Amino acid sequence: MKFKDIAVAIIIIAIILIIIIPVPPGLLDILLAINISLAVVILLNTIYAEDALGFSVFPSLLLITTLYRLALNISSTKLILSTGDPGNVVTAFATFVIQGNVVVGFIVFLIITIVQFLVITKGSERVSEVAARFTLDAMPGKQMAIDADLNAGLINDIEAKERRKNIQREADFYGAMDGASKFVKGDAIAGIIITVINIIAGFIMGAMRQEGQLASVLNKYTNLTVGDGLVSQIPALLISTATGIIVTRAASDSNLGNDLIKQIFQNPMVMFLASGVAGLMAIIPGLPFLPFLILAIMLAIAGYNMRKTLEQSEMQEEIEVEESEVEEIRKPENVVSLLQIDPIELEFGYGIIPLADVNQGGDLLDRVVMIRRQLALELGIVVPIIRLRDNIQLSPNEYVIKIKGVEVSTGELMFDHYLAMNPGTVDEDIDGIKTVEPAFGLPAIWINESQRERAEILGYTVVDPPSIIATHLTEIIKKYAHELLSRQDVQALIDNLKHSHPALVEELVPKQMSIGEVQKVLANLLKEGISVRDLASILETLADYVTVTRDSDMLTEYVRQGLGRSICSKFIGKGRTNVITLDPKLEQKIMDAVQSTEHGSYLTLDPNYSQEVVNRVYKQVQKILATGQQPIILTSPVVRLYFKRLTEQAIPGLIVLSYNELDPAIEIQSIGMVSV
Repeated sequence: MKFKDIAVAIIIIAIILIIIIPVPPGLLDILLAINISLAVVILLNTIYAEDALGFSVFPSLLLITTLYRLALNISSTKLILSTGDPGNVVTAFATFVIQGNVVVGFIVFLIITIVQFLVITKGSERVSEVAARFTLDAMPGKQMAIDADLNAGLINDIEAKERRKNIQREADFYGAMDGASKFVKGDAIAGIIITVINIIAGFIMGAMRQEGQLASVLNKYTNLTVGDGLVSQIPALLISTATGIIVTRAASDSNLGNDLIKQIFQNPMVMFLASGVAGLMAIIPGLPFLPFLILAIMLAIAGYNMRKTLEQSEMQEEIEVEESEVEEIRKPENVVSLLQIDPIELEFGYGIIPLADVNQGGDLLDRVVMIRRQLALELGIVVPIIRLRDNIQLSPNEYVIKIKGVEVSTGELMFDHYLAMNPGTVDEDIDGIKTVEPAFGLPAIWINESQRERAEILGYTVVDPPSIIATHLTEIIKKYAHELLSRQDVQALIDNLKHSHPALVEELVPKQMSIGEVQKVLANLLKEGISVRDLASILETLADYVTVTRDSDMLTEYVRQGLGRSICSKFIGKGRTNVITLDPKLEQKIMDAVQSTEHGSYLTLDPNYSQEVVNRVYKQVQKILATGQQPIILTSPVVRLYFKRLTEQAIPGLIVLSYNELDPAIEIQSIGMVSV
């Protein structure tokens, strides 16, 4: 490594010395040959580089080669003016290229110089300038993209660091190329000036040395000068071309040659059309027939071969895909993926597909997103992803809702119809197809578009098919929220709370309660429709009472008392409320039947007595429902849980509250008592 550093330093110093120290013709020939070969090597490196950073040393190399070329030009100029013998390389170029015609040789030299200066160098300079500007402007966006991928877990810290390093290197490279391209431009101008000086000064020196007739002297020094200019400008042209290639090279997984062949010769139709154009030009009078005919045949053959290759590659891809699918099926570990069960699924017949297809104007997917947002606000949990899929085994307009792979509810729609429901205040009937609303089981009527406005005027609640599905799905998720809440979900909720209440979380979890124990309490609350959004208050209550009891049911009752205000707000509201109470004797009977074990408490009432209690409760509930009010049972705190369990199978959804859960500001009135 040290030798390489020293060698580069020695080479740069030697280039400077070449400008000062006279160089013999033999050594100059070697140095000129190295110059030409080096230019070819650099050009080939730029062609085979996959991106600009693959040849990041190019800006510095451009300066070194430009300085080297100018040093050789100065040395050859000294030999031309001093001895008239610049060596075999310059003489050979002068003899072979010019072919005895000084004017033609001089014109060729000018054309090469102009092409290099005005076309390649100017274009490369502009591309470098624009690339540097856009690369610097894009750096903040690229940095943000890297940070986003890192935060999302798509890349690790090492990959992020490497990407940032590449962005910085790219910006440095194009910034350096913007300045380095000026070297090539200055070299072209210097080459023209040196050529003019050589011709004039050579003619004067030859005339002073009396080397022959003035015409002969002018011809000799013009030949040598043009030869010297060609020896310098041809490597300069190669370097300029390499500069243009490196700054216009887009990032790729392959080199320039492969990309050119692959991208130009990728469409056989292009070859066939080009063949037709060439064939048409062959038959135009005045144009050469044979060249265009040969070209048309070659293009047609190329197109045919390309199409044949594409067909073979497509067949090969199909075979590989089939083989990979068969191989995947044969793999024993592939069975594991079949064990995955989606927490929530909505399957529907093919007739409902337009409701879920955005291209057909369906907004069911957007409604599902809103359902998850709405339930997050109402229940305080993150609802799992809802999987939507079509099922050809269902009726066209039928849909099924599944929880953990098990069907829990179903419904059927009528397209181009609306569902009208009587809220209980409408006396006038409307024509339609009688049905049952799937979410709440209420009587409803299917009406068409023409009846919609009239039904709304009369006071009917009118909903469209997507709203029916969305409402049904929402109610099902609320009903089974306690089953959907997993330990992983609870962990995520606690992790989120830890940012704002670190002391609370550290005190309770996992020192006093495990994630599973907290999950049981939250599931008990969700089962009765209690929101767990105020997780901080819930954990505060658990931290207070976990030292008293570890029974999840009892802890749930303490939490309910802590959430009394929100429970009353949800089920009772403001103002005066009518409730049903329990006979103290009945409450005592229930408490006497409670059996406590190490696994929890349970009720041991006589089945006949339990049925009689349920019947009496049902009669009281029907009385309140007849008045259009929400039936609420009010019990003592120690009885509430067991009474809820006693009635939840026969009367699902019955609200059972305890006295300790009531807000003191609420006025209640007992309009019935359950007694046996």
